[in-house]
Amino acid sequence: MKRSRPRSSGIRRAAMGQPCMVRLPGCDGGGETTVLAHYRLAGTSGMGLKPDDEQGAFCCAVCHDIADGRRPLPMGYTRNDVRLALAEGVFRTQALIRGEAA
Repeated sequence: MKRSRPRSSGIRRAAMGQPCMVRLPGCDGGGETTVLAHYRLAGTSGMGLKPDDEQGAFCCAVCHDIADGRRPLPMGYTRNDVRLALAEGVFRTQALIRGEAA
C-alpha cells in the first residue's frame, strides 16, 4: 500500500533555522543548512518512500550528507555509529518540538 503525505509538513518547514540535533564530527551547527533528515527503519521506508516525519531529525547539511553516504564517515566512526547519532538526533528533535531541553 502506497502512503502519501503532504508536500511539506510543519516539522519539515520548521527545520530551517534550527540547530543540528545529530552532531557528528564536522557538524556545521545547523541554522540555514538545517533540514529534516529521516531515519530509515525497516518496515517504515523503502525505495522512493521516506519514513514519517516523526522519524526525522533537525540535521545540518554536513551531518545529512554523512548520514546519507554522500560524505565519508568521520574518522573512527562506523555506519552504525552514524545511524545511532541520527537516531539520537530524532529523539532530541522530538524533545525540542515538545519544548523540552534538547
